[in-house]
Amino acid sequence: MSDRLSEVAAAFGHLLHLSGLPVTPERSIRFATAIELVEPDDLKQLYWIGRVTFLTSHDQVQMYDRVFAQVFKGIIDIADFRGDSANPPPPSSTPAGDREQGDPNRSGEAPSNPHGTSATPGNKESEDSEEDTSVLAAMSSDERLTEREFSLLSESELTLIRRLIERLPVVPPLRRARRLRRDRKGSEWDVRATLRQSYRTGGDPVRLAHRSRSTKPRRVILIADVSGSMEPYARVYLHLMRGAVVALKAEAFVFATRLTRLTRALALSNADVAYRKVSATAQDWSGGTRIGFAMKEFIDGYGRRGLARGAVIVIVSDGWEIEDPALLGESMARLSRLAHHIIWVNPRKAADAYEPLVGGMAAALPYIDTFLSGHSVRALEDVLAAITAAQDRPDRSNRMAA
Repeated sequence: MSDRLSEVAAAFGHLLHLSGLPVTPERSIRFATAIELVEPDDLKQLYWIGRVTFLTSHDQVQMYDRVFAQVFKGIIDIADFRGDSANPPPPSSTPAGDREQGDPNRSGEAPSNPHGTSATPGNKESEDSEEDTSVLAAMSSDERLTEREFSLLSESELTLIRRLIERLPVVPPLRRARRLRRDRKGSEWDVRATLRQSYRTGGDPVRLAHRSRSTKPRRVILIADVSGSMEPYARVYLHLMRGAVVALKAEAFVFATRLTRLTRALALSNADVAYRKVSATAQDWSGGTRIGFAMKEFIDGYGRRGLARGAVIVIVSDGWEIEDPALLGESMARLSRLAHHIIWVNPRKAADAYEPLVGGMAAALPYIDTFLSGHSVRALEDVLAAITAAQDRPDRSNRMAA
C-alpha cells in the first residue's frame, strides 16, 4: 500500500468521523485495501467503495455524500494512486463536462507538462517524482495556511483559503422533533402499531412495537460584521456563510451601518455570481460599525417573527461600536431570550493579551454562550465544532437580569 494512498484514506476517514459518522481507523485501512484490489477507474467506483466500507446505515448517506464531494470531486485522479497516471481511463468513464482543458484524459490530446518535457513512457518515473513533489508542496502550503491569520493573507493566499474553507464539513446541530418514529430499540410503546400487528396473530399482541423521539437539524443564523475594521476577515467569512447556506439552508446577514440579508444571494449555485450579487447588495461594506442598531434591526425585522426562536446564532464581529454600547447590551439580552445558543466570533481574541474591554464587546459578553477567535482556518474548525455541539441549551441562570 503506497504512502499517498494511506494518507488520503486516513484523512478522508478522519473527515467523516468529524462529520459525525462512526468511522474508525480500521475502516480507513479497509477502504485503502479495497482501492488496491478493485483499482477504480473513476469517481463513481471510488464513491461506492467508500460507501460500502465506511457506512453502517442508510441515514449516513447524505453526510457521506457531502464529505465525498468536498474531498474528491474534481480534486483527485484515481489513477495516481495505482501508479498508472500515464494511462488514462476509458473515455466513457469520465463525463466530457468534467474534463478541463489540458487534461490528459481528453481523447486526441497529448498530456501537458509544465516543465517542457514530452510525456512518454520513457520519462514516466520523472513525471511521478515531479507529481509527488507538487502534491507534497501543495500539502505543505495548505498546512501553513491553516495556521496563518486571515488579516496577514495576500490576495493569492485568499484564493487558496477559499478552497480550504469549501472543504470544511459543515454539520448542523440537532434538536428533538415533536414527532415519534418507529424504532425497535425505542423506549416508548407504540400502541397503534402493536394492535395493527396483532391482526396477523388473531388479535394476540405477540410482538410489541416501540418508537422513539426523532431529531431534526436546528436552524443556524450567521451575522457578520463587514465594517472597515473587520474587512480582512469579512471576505473569508463570506465563504463560510455561503457553505452554511448551501449545506444547512442557514440564514446569512451582514452589517456595518445597517443590516443586509444575503441568504438568497449566497444560495446561488455559481459561487462567483453569488459573490457579485453580494457586492451589489451590501452597499455599506467597509463602512462604520453600528452593532447595536443592526442587532435591534434583526430582532425587530426577523427575530420576533420566528427566525431566531430556538436557533443557533453566530455573530462575527470585533465589538467596535461607534454608538452607545447600551443599545447593543439591550439587543443582546433580547436575542438571548429568543435564541437557543449564541456564538460570538472575535478575531482579536487570538491575541495573548486580549481583554474584552471595548464598549460593544463588554456589553455583549454577558449574553454570549460561546466566545471564539476564528482568526484562521484551524480556528474556523473550532467554530464549526461549536455550531455542531450547540444542541443542549446552555445554563444561563448566572447571567445578569435583563
